[in-house]
Amino acid sequence: MKNTIWLFLLISTSLFSQEKLEKLLKNFNRENIPYISVEELAMPKTNAIILDAREPKEFEVSHIKDAIFVGYDDFNIDETVKNLTNKKAKIVVYCSLGIRSEKIANKLHDKGFTNIFNLYGGIFEWKNSGFQVVDKNEKTTEKVHAFSKNWSKWLTKGEKVY
Repeated sequence: MKNTIWLFLLISTSLFSQEKLEKLLKNFNRENIPYISVEELAMPKTNAIILDAREPKEFEVSHIKDAIFVGYDDFNIDETVKNLTNKKAKIVVYCSLGIRSEKIANKLHDKGFTNIFNLYGGIFEWKNSGFQVVDKNEKTTEKVHAFSKNWSKWLTKGEKVY
């Protein structure tokens, strides 16, 4: 009985958090770029170019392994496109939660890229789901840049860095 109650609370909390995240993303995003889940991105068969659309200080604290830093405030579409030669390649863009990444993904879409996805919940959801992140030296870390005190509530696992 005790285990059943604990499992119910765990599932309820997770579903409630997902509903709240969904509402947040709907509030900020146009959702014209399809989402990809962290679970799908983590699958070995998912062969994708991963772009990090956060700021340099966020990327240096931690990022998804093999992600390419493209930034947000200083994002340069022309420089990025030079390095992405196949417009049909699967590209996944992420940020902290999936708001900034949608804006960057839209810029890529406007340049003719056709297989672009926004990582649902961003690096926060990636870490919350138990997947590893690496630091600027490519070493596994528990640290995640939490963007701000207000947005940090969405990061429930790992060590928050500001």
